[in-house]
Amino acid sequence: METQSTTLDITKTSSSRINEVDFDNLAFGKHCSDHMMICDYKDGKWQTPQVLPYGPIPMEPSAKVFHYGQAVFEGMKAFKDDNDKVWLFRPEDNFNRINISAERLAMPAFPKEYFFEALETILKLDKDWIKKGRGNSLYIRPFVIGTENGVSASPSDEYRFIIICCPAKAYYSNPVKVTIAQKYSRSADGGVGFAKAAGNYAAQFYPTNLAKEKGYQQVIWTDANTHEYLEECGTMNVFFRVGDKLITAPTNDRILDGITRKSIIALAEDDGVTVEVRRVAVKEIVEAANNGELKEIFGAGTAATIVPFLGFDFNEKYYELPEVENSYGARFKQKLQDIQYNQAEDKFGWRHEVK
Repeated sequence: METQSTTLDITKTSSSRINEVDFDNLAFGKHCSDHMMICDYKDGKWQTPQVLPYGPIPMEPSAKVFHYGQAVFEGMKAFKDDNDKVWLFRPEDNFNRINISAERLAMPAFPKEYFFEALETILKLDKDWIKKGRGNSLYIRPFVIGTENGVSASPSDEYRFIIICCPAKAYYSNPVKVTIAQKYSRSADGGVGFAKAAGNYAAQFYPTNLAKEKGYQQVIWTDANTHEYLEECGTMNVFFRVGDKLITAPTNDRILDGITRKSIIALAEDDGVTVEVRRVAVKEIVEAANNGELKEIFGAGTAATIVPFLGFDFNEKYYELPEVENSYGARFKQKLQDIQYNQAEDKFGWRHEVK
């Protein structure tokens, strides 16, 4: 694929909107920082990336993203340490994954040098939007959409890669109650479940709304063929602590290769905890809950970090989880954030300083 120079076209905002934002009362994803990146794909190549003031973008009603759903995205965070240094967490994993997602939806790969130069430029310009302190971050949303005009059912010939950023606190402020899916499915074999395709999330909304009507905040999805095996939960990967073992489902073409998930597995193994990456049967977890062996369930994701579950519903029966000392979820959240906020050694090489 032919590309041009990585020199950015930068237009700085004339007036920051930062004073309009109440950073103590943030609704996740509602406020965007001052700058964004736009890069168009035309004539078989990516054009020069532009860093611009955040604002609306013109779109034709016939743009293919509106009709055939060619849209993929990523979720990343930037953190500020006590010395005002800004850090990214495993950004190459996010870059690689958005290109994996794009390939599955017949979209062109984005150049690495464009991605990192634009991303770091925005973070330097909008550094004041990144607040210090545990739980504070700047959520980064890179995404790609098909922009070619025309409603013929074919891949777009033109695309737009955009990066926007939102100041954020915790996605979930409290532990959640969940229900196990028995009818609806998040993804299927051979599908796009492993990709961060926008349509994956749209398809979850209806069954999640049904769960919320019953008092549950999220759904633990099961395999589409039998509904016998547990996979993801809402927008998160999910972990089960049975006894002293930590269990999570393996990634496949139905399950997202979560970066927080991979990090928790590495932290747990480094801490001497036995981690089993294997298929997790619903009946196994129900049995463990009945005999007192199920100690914890928690979700893991970039936006959520680590979220403990209060309990789960299955077959109209609610299983409440016990309060445990030495919670694995709390322990690995602490260790993860110690690295993200530059408060501990990063033996894994995950931290990336924005200079």
